[in-house]
Amino acid sequence: MLKSYINKKLDQKDILLMTHIVMGYPSFEDSMNIVEQMVEAGVDLMELQIPFSEPMADGPVILKANQKSLEKGSTVKKCFEFANKASKRFDIPFLFMSYANILHKFGMEKFSDQMAAMDIKGAIVPDIPPEEGKEYIRAMEKNKLCPIFIFSPETSDERMRYLSDNAKGFIYCVARKGVTGKETQFSHELDTYLKRCRKATDLPLAVGFGVKDKKDMNYLKGKADIAVIGSETIRIVDEKGVKATYDFICNLNK
Repeated sequence: MLKSYINKKLDQKDILLMTHIVMGYPSFEDSMNIVEQMVEAGVDLMELQIPFSEPMADGPVILKANQKSLEKGSTVKKCFEFANKASKRFDIPFLFMSYANILHKFGMEKFSDQMAAMDIKGAIVPDIPPEEGKEYIRAMEKNKLCPIFIFSPETSDERMRYLSDNAKGFIYCVARKGVTGKETQFSHELDTYLKRCRKATDLPLAVGFGVKDKKDMNYLKGKADIAVIGSETIRIVDEKGVKATYDFICNLNK
C-alpha cells in the first residue's frame, strides 16, 4: 500500500520528496535519463504526467512541456510503454498524473487494468471529483490502486472530509489557488490551511504548487509529509540541460 510505504519512509526522513515529469519531454530518452538521475539522487516517489492538450491545472512551464511532448508524437501508448519500463527498472512508487478526457477516451476500467499491470500505484486526475468519478473510483478499487484527491485553500472543512473518504494513498494539498509554477507565499496563512488539511484526514499530506527549493522543503517539515516539486525541475532542465537534474535533486535532499 502506498500509505504504508510513505509512513515507513517518514520513519527515516522528516519530509519526503515527490517529483513530476512530463513523459516525452524533452524526449522519451531524456525523460528516462531524468527519472534515473532523480532516483539516484534520492527521490521518494514520482508523478509521470501523460501529456494533454489542455492541462488546466498546469502553469506555463508544464503547459509548454505538454505541448512539446505532443508535438514530438507522444501518445498514451508510448507513455504506457515508458511507465512500464520505469516502474520495472526503479524501486520507487510511480503515479500517473493526467486529465479526465484521456481516461474517458481510453476507458476507466481498461486504464486502471493497464496501471495495475505496470505496477503504477495511483493517479492524480485534477478534473475528476468524486461526485463525477464513481466509475473511476470503482476501477481503481478493483485493482487496489490509489485515487489521489486534491485539497485547496478554498476547500471547506466538510468537503475536505468528503474528499478524504474517497481518497487513498495521500492527499495532494495545493499551496495556493491557481496553476502550477507560480510564486507561493510560505506564511502563517499556509500554516493555518495545512492545519485544516491535517485535521480533515488521516492520510499523508503532499504539498505542491510553488515548492521550488530546499528552503521551501524545510519550511514544510512538521506541517506536511511530502514536498512536491514539478515546474522547477523542468526549468532546470530547460536552462541547464538534462544532466543538471541530479545535482538539483541532491541539493534538495541534503
